[in-house]
Amino acid sequence: MTHPAITPGSRPLQRLAAACVFCLAAGAASAAAAFEIRGSEGTRLEAREIATIDGPWAMTFLPDRSMLVTEQRGRLLHVSPAGETTPVGNVPEVAYGGQGGLGDVVADPDFADNGLVYLSHARMGADGDTRGGVVVRARLDVSGEAPVLREVTELWRQQPFVSGSGHFSHRLAFGPAGTPQAGYLFITSGDRQKQTPAQAMDGNLGKVVRLNTDGSVPEDNPFADAGGVAEQFYSIGHRNLLGIDFDADGGLWAHEMGPAHGDELNRVVAGGNYGWPEVSEGDRYSGRSIPAHDTRDAFEPPAVAWVPSIGPAGLVIYDGGTFAGWQGDALIGGLVAEALVRVALDGAEAREVERYEWGERVREVEQGPDGATWVLEDGAGGRLLRLMPAA
Repeated sequence: MTHPAITPGSRPLQRLAAACVFCLAAGAASAAAAFEIRGSEGTRLEAREIATIDGPWAMTFLPDRSMLVTEQRGRLLHVSPAGETTPVGNVPEVAYGGQGGLGDVVADPDFADNGLVYLSHARMGADGDTRGGVVVRARLDVSGEAPVLREVTELWRQQPFVSGSGHFSHRLAFGPAGTPQAGYLFITSGDRQKQTPAQAMDGNLGKVVRLNTDGSVPEDNPFADAGGVAEQFYSIGHRNLLGIDFDADGGLWAHEMGPAHGDELNRVVAGGNYGWPEVSEGDRYSGRSIPAHDTRDAFEPPAVAWVPSIGPAGLVIYDGGTFAGWQGDALIGGLVAEALVRVALDGAEAREVERYEWGERVREVEQGPDGATWVLEDGAGGRLLRLMPAA
């Protein structure tokens, strides 16, 4: 995953972090006790705690190597390279509860020039009984004593808002520069635990959505001829997608939680139908079986399916140089597996190659600008950890 380059337009952000340039991260980390994580194939990693976050959900790096971290309850934190946290002001009100709350955060590819960030969150409907995912864009203002969001604008929302507090998904990713997907914003929209909307064309639940960065709909989207909300769709037939990223060739990958087992990693293609709820590699929670993907040629099969479940959350496709042999591999957080899961990608094919377990639920994973792997542990007191190869 690439990161925005620093330009003169980012000087206010540089001033905010001037007292804690990234080289301090090593010093701050050294003050925290390191511990070793041993992979299932014998790989040794060194983990150091950088900060503790209350119920973290997502993170993104900024050009000065600081980061933004979301807490599900509704706080957005600016985290310095040394691990110092500062709340960001003017964050939209969220509908917290169940799987709802503040969700993903990503920086605009041109953040160094425009200061724009994108946030997803669950919002209460006007009736007070329904909820849905919403994506907003805002300008991060760091010119004052504390960072604040300005010009907060709604770009997209789930349609329809429904009852319940599950399967919002609302993960965000920008198409990488130099590929046909550059300039587009991709949003994962979960089925909200209603199942059948994933195949319906009159609502955007259970879909991957592709938009322009201003929220408008690209004219060449694969379902553009269907009209209405379907013009947003890039792919359909999804359940609960909690990780999305691009490989070096611009291929889009996303994982999703299955029902009772059957988690999936998919290479998402334009116009693809991934089968939910008609097919799955898992079963209903009642124990009733669901037809497998290979029984229905109309649906795209997963590149990898996990039985038993790993509870995938967070995804980054590694392109750094710090971990030898990891280039092009997908790194997936495991809530159920309590591990970081590494999957080798080869074209449209994939296979799990190693797990790194330390007994904590992993909510989010990112590649740092230093080439380290950064993870967020789930729940109250979740640690922000920096992973490096063990010496």
